[in-house]
Amino acid sequence: MVRNYRGRFAPSPTGPLHQGSLVAALASWLDARAHCGKWLIRIENIDPPREQRGAAAEQIALLARLGMTSDEPILYQSSRSAAYEAALQQLGAAGRTFRCNCTRRLLTSDPADALAGAYPGTCRSREVPPPAATRFLVRPGPVGFTDRACGWFAQNVEQTLGDFVVQRADGLWAYQLAVIVDDAFQAITDVVRGADLLDNTPRQMLLQQALGLPTPRYLHLPVVRDAAGRKLSKQTRARPLDGKNAVGELEQAWSHLGFEPTGAGSIEDFQQLAISAWRRRWCQSEAVRSESAALQARE
Repeated sequence: MVRNYRGRFAPSPTGPLHQGSLVAALASWLDARAHCGKWLIRIENIDPPREQRGAAAEQIALLARLGMTSDEPILYQSSRSAAYEAALQQLGAAGRTFRCNCTRRLLTSDPADALAGAYPGTCRSREVPPPAATRFLVRPGPVGFTDRACGWFAQNVEQTLGDFVVQRADGLWAYQLAVIVDDAFQAITDVVRGADLLDNTPRQMLLQQALGLPTPRYLHLPVVRDAAGRKLSKQTRARPLDGKNAVGELEQAWSHLGFEPTGAGSIEDFQQLAISAWRRRWCQSEAVRSESAALQARE
């Protein structure tokens, strides 16, 4: 069992929550409760052009109707620019950033580069005046971690992606930088999210290492898909949730997480049954793995 467990759910206020959002929220909430820890809500509002007015308040209200409220004051990323700027300055002082004015068209003009999909380092040794994007200089070699669901996952970021953007040319902060700065600020020990973000994790780990920040544990779970096999999202017109049938919506998310229906008649009953089942699946298995590792160390 993790001591001082701290988890979070961090939606972007680009529209109403849908069933895919609820699966991520419920999984992170259950994992926190099963570990007797804290669960926080963070609003990732760092991309104003994509935000919908009032969406954040609606998301928070819906989560409350579904029985999930933040254990601490909600953090809005729009208030965190100074922290992101400080992190960017630290990376720059260590020689890990450079400005880049390459357009997407320029980067894909070379068939070899387009095929590889990795930034070719065009601006690494150039003096590029602002306004320009800022990229993180990726060093050679793989970075890997053990995911609680997926097992060992490793990626050579230099080969698969190359130097990635941490601040856009328009001054907006990239998700990869903001998320690791805020995870450290909020002392997040465990990140529970969709498997579509699995390959984001090595990039985030590189930034954590460069900034001397801790790396939390990760649990990546299958995402919800529509009949066409597409990830449920606002772009695919996923049906918004309203919380009017709270137990039914929770049971549907619970089913997607691979559990049998609880048969609960209330949110409180659902939570009690779901926490117990989650603890048996995810916490007891952790205890078994920890005990096995300890035995192997003594042998």
